[in-house]
Amino acid sequence: MRVLCLVKKSFEIAEKFGSSRIDDDLLERFERVTGKRPHHFLRRGIFFSHRDMHTALNLYEQKKPFYLYTGRGPSSEAMHLGHLISFLFCKWLQDVFDVPLVIQLTDDEKAIWKDLDIDVAIKLAHENAKDIIACDFNPNKTFIFSNLEHIGSNPEFYKNMIRIQKRVTFNQVKGIFGFGDSDPIGKISFPPTQAAPALSTTFPFIFKGARVQCLIPCGIDQDPYFRMTRDIAPKLGLPKPALLHSIFFPALQGPRTKMSASDVNSAIFLTDSPEQIKKKVNKYAFSGGHSTVEEHRRLGGNCDVDTSYQWLGFFLDDDDRLETIRKVWGSGLYMISLINSIPINYLINTAVQI
Repeated sequence: MRVLCLVKKSFEIAEKFGSSRIDDDLLERFERVTGKRPHHFLRRGIFFSHRDMHTALNLYEQKKPFYLYTGRGPSSEAMHLGHLISFLFCKWLQDVFDVPLVIQLTDDEKAIWKDLDIDVAIKLAHENAKDIIACDFNPNKTFIFSNLEHIGSNPEFYKNMIRIQKRVTFNQVKGIFGFGDSDPIGKISFPPTQAAPALSTTFPFIFKGARVQCLIPCGIDQDPYFRMTRDIAPKLGLPKPALLHSIFFPALQGPRTKMSASDVNSAIFLTDSPEQIKKKVNKYAFSGGHSTVEEHRRLGGNCDVDTSYQWLGFFLDDDDRLETIRKVWGSGLYMISLINSIPINYLINTAVQI
């Protein structure tokens, strides 16, 4: 059930990047292997593309281990809804497969890219960790770490960073990430830091030196980091990490925009009060409605550009109800205030739970 207008564009991106679509055959195999209905993020194309997901399913069938890896770049004290997507999905994957999960907080990256004081970057990582912990991961199988605090105490992490650095040239890094001559050298050396957790030998206290497959749910914008990692892993005698790519969570201004922590009027933060959430949605959410009641009744709402409906595609699990809302909104029976009220209730409940 592909309900989001960004999915078609995402398929074009997948073809450009050379990844594979998450198609009906893969979803059917997922359900057959796990005995679980695929998450609505998968059914609706929110996670739309993959690299080697079949490998993870093969391992699960063979009762062999793999682990999950995701991360967060802490640039603000609170996460917004867009940041939450990969964590909600990882929570579900961890429950389905019963596997370890490592979560990297790239406070070092933000200290470089955002020119933050190092202590401030660490503080933001700690604040973001609270939101992540609230997602209710299995505490016995989840490791959350700050790069600035952890790497210095884990020699194997640093060793793997060096192994990766030795195998990637400056020209490759410039070509992959677009770094220029005026960029700080910290930017150039950062990609191996994000790549290292995709190698199980980075965490000897978890995997005891075993060479374990990694599965990484991430935004499509993170794919360049892990294409690089996939090229290097076999040279180190380790399995290529598998990837699941997601579309971006739309900003309030519409599905062609990306929610950003730097623009408070584009984002719903997990710390926003119910009153703030209601005000932001009613004031800033791009509407697929029309300027007059008569015109709206006649032409109906446009779900493809309506922020409230697009958000429901992320948070409403019930396919039948979502389809009913689409039909009623598209017919002109629902007015803007009513279509906005539905995601407002879901967003308030989500923020309260986190």
